[in-house]
Amino acid sequence: MASKVIHAYYNDDDVLMHAVKKIKEAKHHIEEVYCPFPVHGLDKAMGLAPTRIAITSFMYGCLGLAVAIAMMDYIMIDDWPQDIGGKPSFSYIENMPAFVPIMFELTVFFAAHLMVITFYLRSRLWPFKKAENPDVRTTDDHFVMEIEIHDNEKELRNLLLDTGAVEISIADKNDH
Repeated sequence: MASKVIHAYYNDDDVLMHAVKKIKEAKHHIEEVYCPFPVHGLDKAMGLAPTRIAITSFMYGCLGLAVAIAMMDYIMIDDWPQDIGGKPSFSYIENMPAFVPIMFELTVFFAAHLMVITFYLRSRLWPFKKAENPDVRTTDDHFVMEIEIHDNEKELRNLLLDTGAVEISIADKNDH
């Protein structure tokens, strides 16, 4: 494992995208790209696997729907049946059209909230966590591409300068 990384700084997202494609064509592995805002298509250009958060969202929505059905059956049919608007209080199926808004709302509630929690846990983002970006400019106006050095520093430096890097620096891998 390499102990040094090279940081290439870019000040334009289009130049960064072009640089990522050039670096991947040259068969170099990009460890990370730090951006001040999401860059459309960067994940595909870097060759990252697609996210599975949509699958978890669907599962959380199904959980919310199941909780809504169980909750309404227990509350409105089993525990405290009431005659509301002439609807029979002994059958969940006959009352289900009136329960659709509740089912929809709990499905969306569970999917949204649990998906956000999953995203934060999966991304290892929690309160008081120290920032992992190598330079504070990545939160303002610069993009930083991080590549491990494997006895190819000069070749990498020349390639990065050709791709439009405005600044290049070498750092220890565990400095940030």
